[in-house]
Order: sequence, then structure tokens, then C-alpha cells
Amino acid sequence: MSKVRTALVIGGGIAGPVTALALRKAGIEATVFESHPPAADGVGAMLSLAPNGIDALGIVGADTVIGAIGQPVPGVVMADGDGNRLSEFHGFPGLPATRALARADLSRGLADHARASGIHFAYGKRLVAAGSADDRVTATFADGTTATADVLIGADGIRSTVRPLIDPHAPGPEYGGVLSFGGYAVGSGVETEPGSMYFAFGRAFIGYWALPDGRIVWFAGLPSAEPMTSAEVRRVPAARWLSRLRELYAEHTPGRALLAHTEPGDLLAVGPMERMPSVPHWHRGRMVLVGDAAHAPSSSSGQGASLAIESSVELARCLRDLPTPETAFTAYERLRRPRVEMIGGDAAAKNKAKAGQAGDRPAFPTPEQMFAPVHRHHIDWDERVKD
Repeated sequence: MSKVRTALVIGGGIAGPVTALALRKAGIEATVFESHPPAADGVGAMLSLAPNGIDALGIVGADTVIGAIGQPVPGVVMADGDGNRLSEFHGFPGLPATRALARADLSRGLADHARASGIHFAYGKRLVAAGSADDRVTATFADGTTATADVLIGADGIRSTVRPLIDPHAPGPEYGGVLSFGGYAVGSGVETEPGSMYFAFGRAFIGYWALPDGRIVWFAGLPSAEPMTSAEVRRVPAARWLSRLRELYAEHTPGRALLAHTEPGDLLAVGPMERMPSVPHWHRGRMVLVGDAAHAPSSSSGQGASLAIESSVELARCLRDLPTPETAFTAYERLRRPRVEMIGGDAAAKNKAKAGQAGDRPAFPTPEQMFAPVHRHHIDWDERVKD
């Protein structure tokens, strides 16, 4: 039986609210501390929430959040740069459909749901230090306030403040050689089927799907040897980025049409495609990492949010069942590291293809090979964790 009764959760994005909900289900009271004054409204672009992520949300009763946001896209069509279909997949029977939605909408929905469930959020709290004494951990914030609990959980994203507190030599995010963009195309003539997301590989890659209003959402990458921050990307006029993207996709049939029918005001300049390399130490003492702070796999995986949600639930299970933070954190890492590093490694290979660093066009596995081990993953909340 765990002796942990309280937790400080640093970060109020996606992993933070889910971690707090899972901890409450495990009998542990958590407070979420977010550095931004409000919730992260407007932060981030689009993401996909896969069946495994939706399943994990259901464990903490938060799957209802996505019912009112996003768009079901159960189908995937793999195509080449000429628009020829190479394979297609329409989801596994019994699994929920993948949802495409804005990161800000998901973050806001989860925070609202957590607050309605009794979770306390403290905004404008930027963590600057943390230390343990007498079987407790104390967080210090930039405004001079402190908070103390049994454990501290870093759910503070790919640029985590908690990660170097656990390990001063921990790696930071790794640039994937691609600047990410998205946008909305109107009247492009590109054919789509309702509920299908398209992935078209050629000299460059573009993904897209149709919105109910007839617009097509697309996401694409611009290979760039030199990384730029998101702020630097946004400072460049959208028309200039569109010109470069149109040149890159000039011989890419769907890409050319989509970009030609995207106005500068409809371009989304996302920023550098990044991932976390393998983080050697996920925990130390009474502090632990969860979500992107430990294992951000880059957007190429389509699994960043889903893996963060899974890890939040698994961490709560371990803290529920094991007697000390150390044994709980060790079990949690053992349960999660192989899965997240497998998915992260696959995403890194996709990044090389998008950056033009892979030799041949990537092979197209069968849907069962590509999706089954990832989408069918299920956490048994009622099963007891053993150290």
C-alpha cells in the first residue's frame, strides 16, 4: 500500500490534468501548477488523439471531453506524390476512431473537466527550484511562493524545468531537420473521403483531411538544416513561407494543389519538428517525469498526446500500489520506457524521410503491422502493479 497521499503536478497542458485525475482515482490528492496565467489557450497546433489515448482517457472518465471537440478520422490512406493510393486502413473493429483536434481545445477541455472534478489549478506559477526533506518535496515558484507534498511530478513538456532538476545532464529536445507548417485550403480540387486522413509521400511529405465545411486541413514539412524557434518562424511573413513550400511541392500532385489554394492568412507556422532523445533518468528521489517531459516522440508518430495520457495513468497505478515513491517510479519507468522508445524511434525514422535524409521512399507496412501494437494498447486499471 502506498504512503503517498499528496502530489504537486507541474504543468497544466495535457499530461498534467490527466495525471491529477488519475491520482485522484488512486486516492492521491494533486494540485496542478501552470506557468501561464490562464490555461494554454492558443498554444500548439493540430494533433491526433489515437484509440489508445482515448481508451486511457476513459479510465479517468475524461473521454467525454473529446465528444464535443475535434473530428473523427478513423481512416488512413497512404499515397504517393502523384496521388496514387498505395494502401488504406479504416480502423479496428471495437476501437474508437482517431480524433483530429486542436491542441489548445484538448488542453482546455481536460483542464475544465479536471476542475469540475475537484482538481485545484494554480496559474502563473513558474517553477524555479525543488528540494526534498523529511519525506516531503517542496517546490519554489518565481513569485516567491512554495508548495509541499509527498511527490512532485514534472508534466511540463518538452522544455521541462523539472527534467534538469532530476538530472542536470539530461538531454534537451532534438531537432528533426524539418520546420512544420499547416494550413487550410479552399477549392483545391483535391479529392478526399469523409473520415479519412491522407499521407502522401513523394519528394516531400504532406498529410491532409477534409473538414465538414469543405476546407481541407493540411500539414507539411520544409527541410531546413538550421533550426528556428517557433517565434522566429512566425516572424517571417506567411507569404514568404508559402512561396518556399509551393516551390518544394511543385511536383507533388496533392501538395501543389493544396498549397496553391491556401491564402497567407490561412497558413499555420508551427515551428521546428522536435523530439526527445532517450532520457537516461526519469526520476530521482521524490521527483518524476511524465508525458513529453520524458518521452516526446515528435509529431510524426501521431502519438505524442496519447502516450502522455497513457503514462499519466500508469504512473498513478504505480503510486497507488507500491509502498514508496522510489519503487513506484522504478516500476512506472519499467512499464513505459520500452513502448515509448519504440514509437519514438519509428517517428525519428519518419522525420529523416521528411527531411530528405532517407534514401528510398519509405516502405508501406500493412495496417495491422503499422497500427495494431500501438492502437490496441490497453491499461488494466484494476490489475495490481508489482515491483
